[in-house]
Amino acid sequence: MLALIFLVTTVIAIYIKVLLLRIWMQWARCDFYNPFSQFVVKITQPIIKPLRRIIPSIGPIDTASLLVAYIISVLLGPLALRLFYPDPIFLYLGLVILVKAAGVLVFWVIIIRSLMSWFSQGRNPVDLVLMQLTEPLMAPIRRIIPPMAGIDFSAMVVILILYALNFIGLEYIPGWVQF
Repeated sequence: MLALIFLVTTVIAIYIKVLLLRIWMQWARCDFYNPFSQFVVKITQPIIKPLRRIIPSIGPIDTASLLVAYIISVLLGPLALRLFYPDPIFLYLGLVILVKAAGVLVFWVIIIRSLMSWFSQGRNPVDLVLMQLTEPLMAPIRRIIPPMAGIDFSAMVVILILYALNFIGLEYIPGWVQF
């Protein structure tokens, strides 16, 4: 039973991250004709398309995707804690799960972009999307701390900021540790 719960929670957590990636790609105005972008859209479209008729986007934020990600996060809380009864606290824990998933997504996208920059050097379609996603986060830091000796420290600074926010969450946000 524990293996099944682990498998289901992992698949749900990955899908939440894909939904957040779709929101982030729309916010960053990524090229949606890119094969990687098309994959993200196609994997989320069956759930998002019907909701888009009811829930419009607010500016650059895809509210239908955000709502689905939040609802799935609320459902993930009791499943991860192995509690199968409804409780209003799961509405709060769903928000905690969603915010933490966004931080983890930003972390891994920056790590993958940094690793891919060593090998592909912009020749991969995924590289372009990752650059479009992370550049709004890294460009302001790059203006303050320019690359030195060919090494760009902006990715490390963003990751340090994410770590600091995670420690702040551990200390001040109830339920942060469980997810």
